Amino acid sequence: MRAFYKMSGSGNDFVFVDVRQDDPGDLATPERIRAVCARGTGVGADGMVFLGAGSPGADVGIRYFNADGSVGELCGNATLCTVRLATVLGVDVRSGLRIATDAGVMTARLSSGLPEFDLGAVGSVQTEAAIDRVAGEHRIGYAVAGVPHVVVLVDDVETVDVAARGRSLRHHATTGAPGANINFVAPAGGSGHALGDWVIRTYERGVESETLACGTGSVVTSTMLRAWGVATTSPVRLWTRSGLPLDVTVQRSGDEWTAALRGQARLVFRGELIDA
Repeated sequence: MRAFYKMSGSGNDFVFVDVRQDDPGDLATPERIRAVCARGTGVGADGMVFLGAGSPGADVGIRYFNADGSVGELCGNATLCTVRLATVLGVDVRSGLRIATDAGVMTARLSSGLPEFDLGAVGSVQTEAAIDRVAGEHRIGYAVAGVPHVVVLVDDVETVDVAARGRSLRHHATTGAPGANINFVAPAGGSGHALGDWVIRTYERGVESETLACGTGSVVTSTMLRAWGVATTSPVRLWTRSGLPLDVTVQRSGDEWTAALRGQARLVFRGELIDA
């Protein structure tokens, strides 16, 4: 049997396996990842993360896989969960934590008790993507924060058919292979939301469904809102489908955008995977 940790980052959930001492073996195969992440027959998760030993320039390393077994270069909420899990495993993060990912080394820390990390540059920022809008969509942008994202500005995210519209845009020619995550964003309204807050819903590739939160999607969305000039303060607060917020500090220097992501990450439970 192999120990695992079920983690949740604002509702974006993951199965973590500590491989600092032991090789993951066939757990890292697409078939096993799909089986573990399957809801109802497996543990159930949006993705699987292997936490490895440090390397030159990094304290720990992670390899992230989507629920369908495909590699994800970067997952924002999984990276936040890595900071939290590191504390559970006894890693000292008081002076910060350097996390090696397939998108580079991320500098992380605890900020007011919550994990936060710097993503570096947000690339390929297109404030007007070559994608036709449908009724209710005002602007569509595109950028890359480790993985590619499309951002669609709408009046009300509750009126969006996220599954259908997300699926139709996920493989749009503008995004290239292997496609992009699709984020729908609107100004927040009602009780519990401050003036200037936003609400977001995301269709994630590799999950092929709406998820309760998306960290890199929130980063690209916040960058796009700032680039469009509709979000005038930083950090940008985005309320996810789980009802929990993600805060994105966005900075611009010339044509370069950089961002830091901060949000909830918690250990839900520990368990053991049975070889079968």
